[in-house]
Amino acid sequence: MSDKEKLKKDLTDWFEWFHAHPELSYEEYGTTDKIREILTNAGVKILPYDLETGLVAVIEGEKKGPVQALRCDIDGLPVTEQTDLPYISECPGKMHACGHDFHITVGIGCAILLQAQKKDLAGTVKIIFQPGEETALGALKILATDVMDGVEQIWGIHSDPTNEVGVLGIREGYVAAAADRFVIKVKGTGCHGAHPDDGIDPIAAATAIVQGFWTIPARNMNAFHPTLISVARIQAGTTWNVIPETAEIEGTVRTLDREDRVLFEKRVKEIATGVARAYGAEAEITWIAGAPSVYNDGKMAEKSSVVAEKCGFSVVPEESSMGGDDFSLYEENIPGCYIKIGTGKGPTIHQPNFRVDEKAILPAAEYLVELLMEV
Repeated sequence: MSDKEKLKKDLTDWFEWFHAHPELSYEEYGTTDKIREILTNAGVKILPYDLETGLVAVIEGEKKGPVQALRCDIDGLPVTEQTDLPYISECPGKMHACGHDFHITVGIGCAILLQAQKKDLAGTVKIIFQPGEETALGALKILATDVMDGVEQIWGIHSDPTNEVGVLGIREGYVAAAADRFVIKVKGTGCHGAHPDDGIDPIAAATAIVQGFWTIPARNMNAFHPTLISVARIQAGTTWNVIPETAEIEGTVRTLDREDRVLFEKRVKEIATGVARAYGAEAEITWIAGAPSVYNDGKMAEKSSVVAEKCGFSVVPEESSMGGDDFSLYEENIPGCYIKIGTGKGPTIHQPNFRVDEKAILPAAEYLVELLMEV
């Protein structure tokens, strides 16, 4: 068996292990231990950060060059898997439904290949195995250390079930949205359902608030700028004949443009406050800012496309997504590029029947090595 065949087999075995043992955000202890074990056995240096979960590997080239980073996220989702894979999740209610098992394995393959070619590597590569991406803020654990000191550019990857193996989605510009969350508590006055005039109905106010939200994308935002608001939870009351004192609304706002993000938050708060007041109620608003939008640097996108074609990949324009990714937090100070890697057409991410074609693993790792070594 050649070295390449052995690495391919090892990567496949490791991928299947990670898939079968998913762990939720900030609980990735077994995942972290497995990554550490594999990389240590391969002679890859692990930086001594006390991250609890997640780790950072470093490959120091023997030639002078820049410091680059590659982000690979490692957490699973609270989804019950519904596939017929022989390596189906062994953890009830948990699944790698977003391809992070693929990201981990590709990152490991990249580290092993770079370590073997470090004499030809110009500069330093830090490979970040990041916890908690599904919380939209896991990158902050990495950024709280000095990991990014001196890093000049960062690369990110994501499995792409809309494209076949051998296809990469790459382009300059916004490719993922800022993902913000809101919780609104509408306070009225409870009363008997037969005598609504004795109270202030928070349900009536809450439903009017939600209706008002739908006007924001249509009437306040530039029609050529993608934005959206989704209300995912309305909760009120405990029985059929009592109007409750409070109602709660929870949802998310997605924007690409920074100014749109600021305006959307302003309008959500104004509508919630004003409509509640019109109904005689009060609105208590909690805004939870998530990660900003992901923006691909033009020069990095061009370079990654050229290297992709050199490696035999087909390159298609990367679609913008209203999904978010905390990869953007790394980009606040340095340029970045977020690449979609075709993993076989099939069910979309976060679905219980999502799967990755294992044939995508080694080519993706080899591509990233070429990308990181071509300075």
